[in-house]
Amino acid sequence: MDNTIEITQYTVVINGKPEGPYLLNELKGLDILAETFIRKPGMDDYKEAHEFPELRELLGFKRQVTAPQYFASFDQRLLATVVDYFLISCAYVLILLIVFAFVEGKELRMMLLFIALPLIPIARFIYGSIAEASAQQATIGKKLLKIKVTDMEGGRLTLEKSFLRNASKIFSVIPLFSGYLTSFLNRKQQCLHDLIANTLVVKDRLI
Repeated sequence: MDNTIEITQYTVVINGKPEGPYLLNELKGLDILAETFIRKPGMDDYKEAHEFPELRELLGFKRQVTAPQYFASFDQRLLATVVDYFLISCAYVLILLIVFAFVEGKELRMMLLFIALPLIPIARFIYGSIAEASAQQATIGKKLLKIKVTDMEGGRLTLEKSFLRNASKIFSVIPLFSGYLTSFLNRKQQCLHDLIANTLVVKDRLI
């Protein structure tokens, strides 16, 4: 084995804390999984163990088909959703103002206001499904937060899968938005609708 690799020191994330450094031959004695985060000198960020050729050889891992990305946090996703609903609500208000210019009577205007209100989540559903299946893989809110929706291999969603993901959000909302809490219970930070549709919400790594 290359002597350069042999003397390389590796920092390993164990139980959420970085430990080491370790030499390559010392890694055999650790409980390292393919998904364990590891860094060596010169790297700006951690990679999963299976991404290192020398660790695949040493520990018998196979390179997994995963995108070199971080998983977007819940607060990033929430803020992106807020931005999207704000923009859609602004469009809703603008359209109503135009309609009101041609409608007379306070009662009729109020009726139109409340009848049209459910159009906001419907518009978000249609827009989100199309935008997340587009080449951008993101709504405006997600693009501003530099996150996007992918399949389990980091690829672009089909329109059908994107519609399934957004339709499945009803199961994340009821009861009491509990489906969103699953993002805190799994390493890939998937909400219930992500688990149903087999999708991820990710952001680019620093490396």
